Amino acid sequence: MSALDLSRWQFAITTVYHFLFVPLTLGTVWLVVGFQTAWYRTGNVKYLKLTKFFGKLFLINFAMGVVTGIVQEFQFGMNWSQYSRFVGDVFGAPLAMEALLAFFLESTFLGLWIFGWDKLPKRLHLSMIYLAAFGSMVSAYFILAANAFMQHPVGFEVDPETGRAVLNNIGEVLFQNTAMIAFFHTLAASFLVSGAGVAGVSAWMMFKNRQVDVFRASAKTGAWVVLISAVLVSISGDMDMKIMVQQQPMKVAAAEALYTTQENAPFSVLSVGDLSGDQATNIIEIPGLLSWLATGTWDGPDSTVQGINDLQAEYAQKYPQYAAETNFTPYVPITYWGFRLMIGLGMLAALYALWALFALRGGRVPRSRFFAFSSAVIVLFPLVGISAGWIFTEIGRQPWLVSGVLTTESAVADVPAPMVLSTLVVYLVAYAGLMLAYTGVITHMARKAARGEPLPKDERVKGADAMAMPAE
Repeated sequence: MSALDLSRWQFAITTVYHFLFVPLTLGTVWLVVGFQTAWYRTGNVKYLKLTKFFGKLFLINFAMGVVTGIVQEFQFGMNWSQYSRFVGDVFGAPLAMEALLAFFLESTFLGLWIFGWDKLPKRLHLSMIYLAAFGSMVSAYFILAANAFMQHPVGFEVDPETGRAVLNNIGEVLFQNTAMIAFFHTLAASFLVSGAGVAGVSAWMMFKNRQVDVFRASAKTGAWVVLISAVLVSISGDMDMKIMVQQQPMKVAAAEALYTTQENAPFSVLSVGDLSGDQATNIIEIPGLLSWLATGTWDGPDSTVQGINDLQAEYAQKYPQYAAETNFTPYVPITYWGFRLMIGLGMLAALYALWALFALRGGRVPRSRFFAFSSAVIVLFPLVGISAGWIFTEIGRQPWLVSGVLTTESAVADVPAPMVLSTLVVYLVAYAGLMLAYTGVITHMARKAARGEPLPKDERVKGADAMAMPAE
């Protein structure tokens, strides 16, 4: 394999691995906020228990996200130095803001929350987790704004002397519609992931018949969060689709395996794409639905959705410097199925939430093995779905690293392939070890919580036991 292929694999693997912990962090912290707020307002000790238990889960995911996220920034300089040289002045601005403002805000107040249980007044201590949660949202926004620049580059110009991109409007970079919609869509999806996680863990605890009253409350909360988030994901996804068809029509065409431009374009439920890039066999399709999703119109000229073949010819004329060597069509099977996994797994999670709420109605406590194992499996569905959506977003942009400005091939560093392969192997081994450690810690926590630990009489937690899970 070439250095380009190895660099792409390395960045893809490390990014997807890192992204597993991002939605769990973004959503779970707000659920912890909700539990602690409920404890502050009601004094009910079960909310204190949930705060501490899911607070631990949040902290573990936060730590894993930080450790794996640092690797991404190193790769910009090591494997993608040509990219860093060309757009570093633009792409680096929101990332610098994220590090200097959002991350320090998040980390500082999170530290005060962890160590402030027996030192800060209740209300002040509660405000710490609110500020940490707000910092995590701001951090996510800056990162998504940087990625949105790669999807739809704005607010820059190319210096004719240096040939580098120069930032001339930070407001456009930070507040373009691509960034704002991506933020709301990602945030809603993160709540979907975290809600499923809370519901699944809680269902398993009820199955073990431990802390039933405590975990029944969190199971119901998680199910409601999943259901509401699924609606918000659908709304923001529809808005994102309409923006995408204007800014990245090739991504939309590849997502639907649509090879010919059509009015009243159908939505393909199942399709087999031809890798030669000129046709597809639709097995199941819904007439006009793609046009409505992409343009808001079912039929007529305004409902036209461009196809892959026409866009390939259009880009060959628009970018003649790349036309001889570049295929402007992304890899259709990954784009197509990634899009469907994102939608399908999210819908299954929503159906699970309805089932869970029905099973929990009227004070009932579902303890069946089938419900518990289904809940444990369903935790993975939105997590895999949001990862598939992220893969779709990045693969669908190919062959561009910065859409219409810089190709992936021209952005790779001049590093020998064996060197890239050696670092890839190191990352794979290290990340496998991290995952084993992560799984072990989570399992140990679950067993410890099921056994229960003594709760101090004054409901306060001292020193090193600040995050201990008290008994019922």
